[in-house]
This record gives sequence, structure tokens and C-alpha cells, in this order.
Amino acid sequence: MALHFKQVAIIGVGLIGGSLGMVLKRSALADLVLGIGRRVDNLKRAVELGAIDRYVSEAREGVRGADLVVLATPVDTYERHLKDWGSVLKRGTIVTDVGSVKGALVTQAEGLIPEWARFVGAHPIAGREKTGVAAGSADLFRGARCILTPTRRTDLQALQIVRQMWELTGSTVTEMDPFLHDRVLGAVSHLPHIVAYSLINALTEIREKTAPELDLLAYSGGGLRDTTRIAASSPEMWRDICLWNRENLVALIEVYERHLQHLKQLIKTGDGSGIEKELERAKRVRERLNENQ
Repeated sequence: MALHFKQVAIIGVGLIGGSLGMVLKRSALADLVLGIGRRVDNLKRAVELGAIDRYVSEAREGVRGADLVVLATPVDTYERHLKDWGSVLKRGTIVTDVGSVKGALVTQAEGLIPEWARFVGAHPIAGREKTGVAAGSADLFRGARCILTPTRRTDLQALQIVRQMWELTGSTVTEMDPFLHDRVLGAVSHLPHIVAYSLINALTEIREKTAPELDLLAYSGGGLRDTTRIAASSPEMWRDICLWNRENLVALIEVYERHLQHLKQLIKTGDGSGIEKELERAKRVRERLNENQ
């Protein structure tokens, strides 16, 4: 049977939520795509861009009657949302999300959603440093990976529906235990963001202490832009990711610190061969990353 929804409610019509709405509308996968959010100007823009059909500001009104509810808000808001409108969901409604953290968040959502509705955790790995629906695109997910994080409590039919939806966006869909997801994504996504933010803050301090009259960034080349591009991401979103994945992230930062300290010591002692060995090892791994793209 072809995938089709009568009504989809997207809570948080930003980059990810808006892009998903564009796919749903372009592919005629839903009769009605309803946007729910705090900023009316953004919701009006979402209508203009074809991300949603119409919008409401009251979530309880928006999710009532929906076949599918997509949580595309910062992960720290999930509890408030589910407590607010979970009771008005119709029987069989699927609630899914697009959050970058799963683990305890999936456990929490499964505990809060009413027994007549179904929750499926999902993480489309297709973000950009730019935020907002204006940065969205119906092609955002094409060729990207989307990780579904089912548990023993996940309804298999709902899981298949969410999988089919993300496959229709052009994503490569895989499944992973939600707690393993947080360890894996903590390493390959969350840690790099923390490093990028910290590097920009370090450069700010260096400028203030050594050359306050100069704009150091004006002298940077592609290397700095490539390394710190993700530091332009949403601070609100990444604050919540840090807090919800804190145990994994702290452990990963400690591993990174050990490697940074080791390289620092090699530089301090003038160990040229040791420095080259460390850089060569990193270069080989980075080249494999290029091959896998």
C-alpha cells in the first residue's frame, strides 16, 4: 500500500521540519501538512515556501486528528510537548522526532505517550549550519542517512511507516539501539561541534590578548572556515544536545583532550618525527572518510 497521511502536524518548522514538510507536499504524501510553532513570521514564511499548508500556534489544536506528529523542536522541549497534548492524540497516531539525541530521550517519550498512540525515534543526519525554514529544501535529505532507534516497545507497523517516509525523502535508513546511537553520534557529531565552538572562543581570547585591534578572522583561509563551519549552528539546539548526552560527551572530550595534550607535548619538546607520525596517522584516517563519501 502506498504511503499516505490525511494530516501531518510538524511541531517546529525550521530547517529539518520545514524540509520534511516540503517533501511531504511535493510528493503528495499528505492531504494536509500543518505547522505548529512560536514565531508567526516563520510560519507564514513556511506557507510561502511550500513547507506547510497552514499553521496554528496552539499545539493541542494542531495535533488533534493528525495521523503523524513530527517533533522538530529542541530535544529538551519533548517532555513539555508530550505532557501538553499527548492526551488529545487520536488512536493510532504516530509520533516521531528528528532529534540528534536518543537514549534517555526515547525512554522518556515512550513513558509519556498514551497507550493508544505510537512513538518512533528518528534522527535524519542532514543538518546545516544555517537554521530556519528559509534554509530548507525538499532535497535536503537526498543521499543523507537517517537513523531509526526502535526499542522493544516500538510498534512494528509504525516503524515501517516512518522508515518508508524517510526512504521517500531520499535518505538511506538504518536502525540502531538508541543508547548506542548516542555513543556513536557523540563521537562523530557532538564532539566535533564542541571542538568547533571551543576553537572559535579560543581565537576570540587570543585576539583580545594579543591583537585586539585586528580582526583575526579576516586573515583566515579555507582551513579555519572548514574546521569551524558548524560553530554557526543553533546554540539552543546544541545546548540541549550537550545536556542530554552529557555522560558520553564528557568521556569523549576527555579522549580528545588526551590526544591534544599528547600532540602539545610533542610540539613542546620539538619531537619532529613524533609530530609527523601523529599527523600521518590522522591523515590516513581522514582520507578514508573522503573515500566513504
